[in-house]
Amino acid sequence: MILVLNPNSTQDVTDHIDRSLQSFRLPGGPQIVCDTLRSGPPGIESQAHVDGTSERLLDYFATHPQRRPPAALVLACFSDPGVFAMREELNCPVFGSAECAYFTAAARGERFGVISILARVVPRHRRQVRLLGLEHKLAADLPIGRSVVALSDEDATLSRLLEVGRTLVQSHGADVVVLGCAGMARYRDRLEDALQVPVIDPTQAAVAMAIGTLLQRGGG
Repeated sequence: MILVLNPNSTQDVTDHIDRSLQSFRLPGGPQIVCDTLRSGPPGIESQAHVDGTSERLLDYFATHPQRRPPAALVLACFSDPGVFAMREELNCPVFGSAECAYFTAAARGERFGVISILARVVPRHRRQVRLLGLEHKLAADLPIGRSVVALSDEDATLSRLLEVGRTLVQSHGADVVVLGCAGMARYRDRLEDALQVPVIDPTQAAVAMAIGTLLQRGGG
């Protein structure tokens, strides 16, 4: 079983992540279960949110002793909160959505652009890109100026996603676009159709890697 855990407490985000993973639920493949970290903030939008999430994630597993340990864990948040703590504590592969999205984007094109939620998250994204050795592949990282909770306003959010996505492609030369928030999952298909370049959803990228890992090991 692959556990896809949304580290924020917004159930609407989890629900749309779950829907975006329906095509990954293959006959005979690993079961994919989505859950919400109820103790998390409504959105992980600052370094303080990221830093405060590791302990909450550890508490989640400590307070769910009845849950069968997952064969793999996907952290469905583009900040990859708690990923190193989870890898240290859990006896299963742990996939950070941002890390997987960046590597997937790097494999799909020459330069990728990132659509972020808020301007203050961009420096954190750029630090991770540098740590992964992919800075030469980054075309630009641009915010849409909307919080995680505000992403549920579909008309306004899609308008900004299209505007920023076109800027990344036309002005910055991105031939792949990465959605810089798991809460953007519902918009991936529409954005890809409009931009005519690959659009990478971070949770989908992480689940794809988790499935590949489990199939290699013959488990699920």
